[in-house]
Amino acid sequence: MITKEATAAAPAPAPVAPAPPRPGRKRPAWDEVPRWQIYLPLGIYLVFTLIPFYWILLFAVRPAGSTSLVPWPMTTEHFEKVWTDRGFGTYFTNSVYVGLATLVMTTLVALAGGYALARFDFKIKRVFMLALLCSQFVPGALLLVPLFEIFAGLQMINSLGSVIIAETVFQLPLSIILISNFIKNVPYSLEEAAWVDGCGRFRAFRIVVLPLLRPGLIAVGSFAFVHSWNHFLFALMFLNNQQKQTIPVGLNSLMSADSVDLGALAAGGIVAAVPVVIVFAFIQKWLITGFSAGAVKG
Repeated sequence: MITKEATAAAPAPAPVAPAPPRPGRKRPAWDEVPRWQIYLPLGIYLVFTLIPFYWILLFAVRPAGSTSLVPWPMTTEHFEKVWTDRGFGTYFTNSVYVGLATLVMTTLVALAGGYALARFDFKIKRVFMLALLCSQFVPGALLLVPLFEIFAGLQMINSLGSVIIAETVFQLPLSIILISNFIKNVPYSLEEAAWVDGCGRFRAFRIVVLPLLRPGLIAVGSFAFVHSWNHFLFALMFLNNQQKQTIPVGLNSLMSADSVDLGALAAGGIVAAVPVVIVFAFIQKWLITGFSAGAVKG
């Protein structure tokens, strides 16, 4: 019979050494990956991306009737034709006006709505957020008939204001959701500290919160501008006068049932694309920062 004293005096079992790791294939580090495995797919993607742009540029600067694959000698006759003869100067001005007005209206309304969703609690808040999300599944074509009836009753058909309002309404749901997330990332204690110092709610928002929302405002505003610049349906349906048309409708007018002027169409496409490319080149840092900040609640 084993006594308690014998059990206590027994030496403790020796620790068992862990089993050695099973040999396997070592995962190569990033620096050990052959460079051709990185550059080859990137190069293929770059070629497929740049070929359409080169093709458009080729038709835009190549003389009419030429079949050369090298744009030499270059000509500006197609740009002069679309800018003066086809009225693209007027289309460009109208598009700038619609884009800037949509940017301002969308940003201001989304800023007010986003602040209300981020800082206030009310009974239908969840229902309102769900309605905003569900509205993103509604295509713009379904809004044409009711919006046309509304603008006809307000005598706003053939007015740039109808396109601006339609574009703003179409952009607001997503913009309000993004701005709301941006404001939630700003600590509420900063506003409370401003209230203690004697600021009202509006002044505290303007001094403390608004400067921190600059990346988000740039992201939302640029998204609204680019969408209104490229949108075709609203301008086509609500504007009948050629002097009120925008660039997407102007590009469509260059194509007829019998023939297509490829040189003029390519030149018009470059006129439509260059301003957007320039805008994104200047705001890309703010755009990436804004969308990444609004994607996750802090």
